Amino acid sequence: MALGLTPEHLELAAAVRGWSQRHCPAEVLRSAVDGSDSGAVHYRAELAPSLAGQGLFGLHLPEAAGGQGFGLPELAVALEETGRALLPGAFLPTVLASAVLAESVLAEPVLAEPVMAEAGADSVLSKLLARLADGSLSGTVSLAAGLTGVLDPDGRLRVSGESGPALAGPMADLIITSVSTGDREAWVVLDAADLEVTALAAVDLARPLASLRADSVPVPAGRLLSGLDRGAVTSLAAILFGAEACGVADWAVHAAAEYATIRHQFGRPIGQFQAVKHRCARMLTGAEQAAAAVWDAARMPPGPERVFAAAVAAVVAVDAAVDAANDCIQTLGGIGYTWEHDAHLYYRRALSLRALLGPSARWRERVAALAMEAAIKPVRVELPDGDAEFRADVRAELAEISKLTGKERSARLAAGGWVLPHLPSPWGRGAQPLEQLVIDAEMRAADFRAHNLAIGAWVVPALIEYGTPEQQQRFLPATLRMEYLWCQLFSEPGAGSDLAGLSTRAERVAGGWRISGQKIWTSLAKQAAWGICIARTDPSAPRHEGISYFLIDMASPGIDVRPLREITGDASFNQVFLHNVFVPDDCLVGEVNGGWRIARTTLANERVSLSQTWTFGAGVAELLAVAKAADRPPLGDIGRLVCESRSIDLLGLRVTLKRISGTEPGSTGSVRKLLSMRNAQQIAELCFALSGASGATAAGAGSPVGQDGAPNGAHWARQNLAVRAVTIGGGTTDIQLNIIAERMLGLPRDPEPPAK
Repeated sequence: MALGLTPEHLELAAAVRGWSQRHCPAEVLRSAVDGSDSGAVHYRAELAPSLAGQGLFGLHLPEAAGGQGFGLPELAVALEETGRALLPGAFLPTVLASAVLAESVLAEPVLAEPVMAEAGADSVLSKLLARLADGSLSGTVSLAAGLTGVLDPDGRLRVSGESGPALAGPMADLIITSVSTGDREAWVVLDAADLEVTALAAVDLARPLASLRADSVPVPAGRLLSGLDRGAVTSLAAILFGAEACGVADWAVHAAAEYATIRHQFGRPIGQFQAVKHRCARMLTGAEQAAAAVWDAARMPPGPERVFAAAVAAVVAVDAAVDAANDCIQTLGGIGYTWEHDAHLYYRRALSLRALLGPSARWRERVAALAMEAAIKPVRVELPDGDAEFRADVRAELAEISKLTGKERSARLAAGGWVLPHLPSPWGRGAQPLEQLVIDAEMRAADFRAHNLAIGAWVVPALIEYGTPEQQQRFLPATLRMEYLWCQLFSEPGAGSDLAGLSTRAERVAGGWRISGQKIWTSLAKQAAWGICIARTDPSAPRHEGISYFLIDMASPGIDVRPLREITGDASFNQVFLHNVFVPDDCLVGEVNGGWRIARTTLANERVSLSQTWTFGAGVAELLAVAKAADRPPLGDIGRLVCESRSIDLLGLRVTLKRISGTEPGSTGSVRKLLSMRNAQQIAELCFALSGASGATAAGAGSPVGQDGAPNGAHWARQNLAVRAVTIGGGTTDIQLNIIAERMLGLPRDPEPPAK
């Protein structure tokens, strides 16, 4: 997991991680923890000058303000790494102070770039900003209320009262704080020397806190921050606190996973126990969501979109850090509960961040309120310039195809590689990620969609990779033209996604194979011309060997398709019984007993497909419609589900952008599938609950909100039943968690069952 996307971001992260390893090793952290000043002296003498030398204090600030000319995304990348190292001192509060100050300075027209260097170089705030950027001043932002301001006879604002806690307050030279002036809230910059700053005992042992007290302290000239409100300030805090929380979460995930591979109990590593494996996998999914949410907020310009995205980050990232650190301690067991292990220090940092930022419940309610007040913009890729010629060619060819109808259109789409453009020629267009996005955008703009191959979209890549040239010519063109509809004959009684209980058998006969067995939960079996089937061809082989992959003509004698009635009462799936079905040799894909790899390719394509933004009629749009229609909707629950849905969409967007930039996207199909299906279920459950007594009526069709303007209980009763399937199909939740733990965290696989 990494917050950054581009090669430049990854290089920056590596540089800051290297700096952290050199300048903040374990002994520096422990010295801060054990010291009476939380490492303040060492921070001022050693860490701050080195951070300044690296340009990290001004990473996000304009060059005219003495910064490096980057922005919040780059600062977030750096903070993730300092959070991973649990950096002591005032780096986070100082860069937050400069980010707040910069937003105020740049909000003033006369100081905004490009004239900032000329008009604002001598301004009070610009001078302070430059000194924060070069590290000669440290700062903090107090998010707490409590200070009041009145105007004296000379028109100067004087501040009195008490507030706090302020993060790293004892180390700050400048303190940005809010002041209530009766009918409004103003933000000012005060010198710490003019306040009574009292150190407080802190749960985070590596960063001090302070209370603030002012007794008619005058606000120095030019220190009133215009263009700011609490929403803007807390949004910046949520982004930067969230970035540090990402580092905490990622450390906890990998500390737990590494320990689970080396700690043995009952004769095997604890990471092999499913309970531990699933805990670590859930930790990883939380950390992935956190990185996506913070990255999204950091890239937003000031305004309503940032306020919403930052609120999502406040919910997702800080809670992920707290949960991951807690689960890390649990995974470590007794050693994790000792003072000597660093796990509790990370837990303390996460708790402190959440406490200072404000209750998660309040942020969740804020997300819900924002989502219900204004339409949420969908998560989409902003395509870069420079593709005008390619875009024009795509548009022109699609315009010609749109004139065709029926089989002619299907044939032209297939021949041109438009159905699955990412596939290699001649089956696709060999389109690179950016070209795929342009094609998709142009199809959407023309309200023109290629046909949906359904299960055929999982079959085609497998045949391209493993099929013979004859098989490819026989099946791929017809499939792409929608002449062949496919069904999948994988699932059967006793067999999970690892095929451990595979009972379907294929026996060698003259010219081919005889296959017998039972397959369940097969969709499209009545309509399909062909099916893909796995069968055991060597019963004595280990569970992932001795399996072959067949293409079965669904009109073959010996195939019996029976409807399988679901809990909704529908029968969209089937049971398929195979009784000595003959399959010729030319319908065996790959080598005999080599079908496991091919099956995994097919399953992987299924999971990628299922991890797209499919809501099964239980998405954020439906949730918000029901929430607006409900009496006293639970904003906290609504906000949590909106945050999770947003992070799922962002994970998909980040994969796309990583591919465009040339960085490794990683394995996110299982992560998104796991999260998407859970999110759909929980939305359906909440909407059903909000429907009240009407949910007890007969489950039926209809709209989410009835004609009477109230939530439609009959609709949500049916939805609630229907979405039980989504955490089963395409690999159950338990299997997905195993995949995430084993393939993304390197935890050991389950042991082979004993020989019978």
